[in-house]
Amino acid sequence: MREKEKKYIALWQVMQRECRRLVARPLYLFCMVIAPLFCYIFFTTLMDSGLPQNLPAGVVDMDNSSTSRNIVRNLDAFTQTGIVAHYSNVTDARIALQEGKIYGFFYIPKGTSSEVQSQRQPTVSFYTNYSYLIAGSLLFRDMKMMAELTSGAATRSVLYAKGATEDQAMAYLQPIVIDTHPLNNPWLNYSVYLCNTLIPGVLMLLIFMVTVYSIGVEIKDRTAREWLRMSNNSIYIALAGKLLPHTAVFFVMGVFYNVYLYGFLHFPCNSGILPMIFATLCLVIASQCCGVVMIGTLPTLRLGLSFASLWGVISFSISGFSFPVIAMHPMLQALSNLFPLRHYFLIYVDQALNGYSMAYSWINYMALLIFMLLPFLVVHRLKEALVYYKYIP
Repeated sequence: MREKEKKYIALWQVMQRECRRLVARPLYLFCMVIAPLFCYIFFTTLMDSGLPQNLPAGVVDMDNSSTSRNIVRNLDAFTQTGIVAHYSNVTDARIALQEGKIYGFFYIPKGTSSEVQSQRQPTVSFYTNYSYLIAGSLLFRDMKMMAELTSGAATRSVLYAKGATEDQAMAYLQPIVIDTHPLNNPWLNYSVYLCNTLIPGVLMLLIFMVTVYSIGVEIKDRTAREWLRMSNNSIYIALAGKLLPHTAVFFVMGVFYNVYLYGFLHFPCNSGILPMIFATLCLVIASQCCGVVMIGTLPTLRLGLSFASLWGVISFSISGFSFPVIAMHPMLQALSNLFPLRHYFLIYVDQALNGYSMAYSWINYMALLIFMLLPFLVVHRLKEALVYYKYIP
């Protein structure tokens, strides 16, 4: 039998062995299928409305006039704001804000209506809790807009009383008309903004953990030598045979979330779904190779899993979708390139959002390819660990 045929047979035997191990341990089913599916459904249904709606807010109406009641009704009509309580004074409203019962309150002082009629520029105030960034920001936007609309309505009434026409009044109130065009996500949908990176990020984290566990448990259970013998003592055949079944399962889960997001939920994908599926395949293989590096560097199941979880969690913060990388410290900007999720995120922005060709993102594809080559740096150390390392609980 030729040497090449022996290698193929050894590879097939290792793959069969790994498939049996995947079926025998429910942990693999949970981490590779159930947990990703749960995350897909959880994140997409959590933000299915796009933006939070009817955020609880309060009102302190000391004026209690038709004008102030009209302001409250208009504020409550905003999609993101829901007036759930009226307070008799600022102290009660502040206590409710601090207790988390409301995210903000609108204060209308006594005499607001009369001061408007006498053109004495009344002052209204609004308070929002920025401990909750999204809720505070959305309420701040609605309350600020309501204050500006109220001010504009009062000024318009004065101009009408002085004989100004509607065109003259509007030219005075808004001399420059702003025409806004949000790009790529014109709905300002938080689900589009977050799910396209959170979901592959969770998948990447699970790949880290499963890859490290599947190799580390061989060392822990003292089955590593048997694994190597089956691969003709070739660490390359051993790793390929072990990880190829994982690659197939994770890639299927990756294809599923792409079809789910872009085909079923109709998230923007301006370059078509195929480039994103290819990027997902690159992310899966790059993540597996990073897992090999992690367990090869720290050939202990306990330390390897700690390394994988730490590196995976940091990826969410440093990839750029939650806080722009360009605004980080220059050292962190450089470190962000050491995370596969960062390059997947940039590919997603280029292909799915901007609709550029794949050639435009060649640097990021090359970065993922470099991640795929990293195991060659640790394979010999990993083989020594498989043969000689004694696991210490």
